[in-house]
Amino acid sequence: MSMESQLKLSSIVTDLDSMKLFGKWSYKDIVVLDPSLKKYISLKPVIAPHTAGRHAHRRFGKAEVPIVERLINRLMRKMKNTGKKHLTYNIVKMAFELIHIKTGENPLQVLVRAIENAAPREETTRIMYGGIIYHVAVDVSPMRRVDLAIRHLTEGAFLCSFRSVKPIEECLADEITAAAANDTRSYAIQRKEEIERIALSSR
Repeated sequence: MSMESQLKLSSIVTDLDSMKLFGKWSYKDIVVLDPSLKKYISLKPVIAPHTAGRHAHRRFGKAEVPIVERLINRLMRKMKNTGKKHLTYNIVKMAFELIHIKTGENPLQVLVRAIENAAPREETTRIMYGGIIYHVAVDVSPMRRVDLAIRHLTEGAFLCSFRSVKPIEECLADEITAAAANDTRSYAIQRKEEIERIALSSR
């Protein structure tokens, strides 16, 4: 490899290291403590989390979608936000600012911790024996754990802001912060505990 190409490669690596989410939040030192979720919480450095659906037709492709974009996409799937990605992009951007003001931490790390805490480890499924349906406890796959955590975080934010003077940005920031602290006031933590309690009684 020539000296010129080595210099180009080193500049690209440096640029990747300096890339920040929304031009503000660093991807450096973001830690996923849950080993089963490491593969499914994508922390590839991007400035604008928008992949234009290029992973949509690939099996397990959503595991490669940046975790912040998955949160944005999930926010698009309710009520007046349907299909409005720019609107939900701005909601998440503002929510991250509020998280930083409240906690003083990198909001990306707070989001990762919230997903780890809100991801249920066990749930129930239905099986049929001779026309009778039984509910049986099963382990949850890592990808589904992440899906459920993101779903419950956004549901909690919507329920908080519905018919309320509190804006959705503040509700989302509160929900993520509470889930990251493992606070039982968080809707996502309540749903996780409920799912695991039902699974425990179905063993």
